[in-house]
This record gives sequence, C-alpha cells and structure tokens, in this order.
Amino acid sequence: MKKYINEFIGTLLLVFLGCGIAVVTHGDIMTTSLGFGLAFIVISYLFKDCQRVHINPAVSMAMYITNKINFKQMLAYIFFELLGALYGSLFLGICLGSFTNLGANGFGGAYLATSPYIALFIETILTLVFVLTILVSNKKKNSILIGGLSLTLVHLLGIPFTGTSVNPARSLAPALLEIDALSSVWVFIVGPLIGAILAAIIYEAFIKNNDD
Repeated sequence: MKKYINEFIGTLLLVFLGCGIAVVTHGDIMTTSLGFGLAFIVISYLFKDCQRVHINPAVSMAMYITNKINFKQMLAYIFFELLGALYGSLFLGICLGSFTNLGANGFGGAYLATSPYIALFIETILTLVFVLTILVSNKKKNSILIGGLSLTLVHLLGIPFTGTSVNPARSLAPALLEIDALSSVWVFIVGPLIGAILAAIIYEAFIKNNDD
C-alpha cells in the first residue's frame, strides 16, 4: 500500500508544483519546462529509497507492458495517480483563489497545435520520447536526473503546441475543475497512452536485450 500512497503524494506534488509554476509565470516556456523537470527530480529523489515512483499513468502503462508490474498493480498505480493529481489541482485552485485557470492543456487559439489531430500527434511523440527514456534509464545510477531532463526537454518543445501533457493525470485533473477544458481533454489522455504503448513496444523489440 505504501507505494500507492507514494504515487498519490508524488502526483499531487507534481501537479501542484508544475501546473502552479505554469500558471503564475503565464506559461513561460523555460520556467515551466524547468519547473516540471525539477519537480520530477525532487519528487523521485524523495521516494527513491522506497520504490521509484511513476507519477504518470503513461509510465505505469509502459511498466505493465514491459512486465515490470502486473495488471492489478497498474490499475492501482493509475487510480492513485489520478487521485493525487485531482488533489494537486484542488490545492492549487485554493491557493490561487480561483478554479478558472489551473494549467489545463489545449489546442487552437494561441497554441501552435491548430487541431486536435496535431495536438494528438505531438503528445504521442513527446510521450514516446519521455517514456522510452524512463524505461531505458530505469535502475541506472543517474535515472532520476535523466528522467527530469527528459521531461524538461519535451516541455520545451510541447508548451507552444499544447502546453505539454505527456501525463493523462496531469491533464485530466485541472480539466475536471476548470470544466471548459473537458471537451478537449481526451487528446491529452489518448495521446500519452498511445505514446507509452509505442515506447514499450520499441523498448521490448529493440532495446531490452541490450539493456539487460
């Protein structure tokens, strides 16, 4: 049970810190990218002596596909990640005194992703890169730093397109509270999950044997 509580706390902190930085800096690309990357590093370090946290349903799905966790564990991971993300958004809204802008993702308007299909494509590719990096670096000495740098990297490109999700929990939680973002949130659930599946397939087919 402890590992699931860690997922709850870790995802809560990731959403609160990452989305919070995005909101208060008005989505500044460099600051927000570093915010999510540094949050990942700090949170992963906090729990490194317990069990490496996923804090992302896409990562949990990839871990299941690559046989690092079983199906029931994956469902439990995802449940607590979603719950933690929801509380993270709730706490952020309380601190801001408003639930109108909690860092939800989007497309169209000021975003470079002018349609849901472009947004879906960019989220799939960025998640593939991030999750594949997590899989390859897992258990390596500098895995936490590598993961944080990878998350920073995908945010640097993704923020102008969609605000960057690569994490269904991070996108669903603020959308549930903002309401207006709910109609487009499917893109930021489907895209990261497809990216995670592709990352797991690539890892299993081309990397795993050399990585063991």
